[in-house]
Amino acid sequence: MGDTGPIQQAKLVLLGDMGAGKSSLVLRFVKGQFFDYQESTIGAAFLTKTIPEKGVKFEIWDTAGQERYHSLAPMYYRGAAAAVVVFDITNAESFAKAKNWVKELQRQGNPNMIMALAGNKADLAAQRSVTADEAKAYADENSLFFWETSAKTNVNVAEVFNDIAERLPRAAAALPQQPTGGITLTEPAPEQKKKSSCCSTA
Repeated sequence: MGDTGPIQQAKLVLLGDMGAGKSSLVLRFVKGQFFDYQESTIGAAFLTKTIPEKGVKFEIWDTAGQERYHSLAPMYYRGAAAAVVVFDITNAESFAKAKNWVKELQRQGNPNMIMALAGNKADLAAQRSVTADEAKAYADENSLFFWETSAKTNVNVAEVFNDIAERLPRAAAALPQQPTGGITLTEPAPEQKKKSSCCSTA
């Protein structure tokens, strides 16, 4: 399904506190890789991933969680079709930071942006400090959809991105009609024919 139409490009941004696992989620989704030690992202990293069966190519901006890069974030989320706000279920402070990101997106972002809340590190559920019910209630109040994920054990990683792909507005269907400018390219041709016909009769 959906593989007959054009591939729609969608800009997606990941936001969240340092150490919440944003880069690990993206690497798991895009490359199927996980590293126990993931270096902190500097500024932002850019990756792409196409989901042919959904007709979507994600252009993913994985932003740095460090406070000193916060001012750069609008550069990445401006014009984004979707955002995944990530927190660490074992860290209540990262959940508070996630809420701040949601507020910021609601204030400055695109009003049609699809927002997902990902409670990452579900493999450490025994050490959780944020319950799934608490996160789900917050997500419902703010029109987000919520998944608990584990980049390490690959739980619900593809599901988050597939869910976003399903919810994207299908603007791509209208795209093929847009390039009508092609007509102008053929306009000079009739004049040339006239010239050649006039010359051949002369």
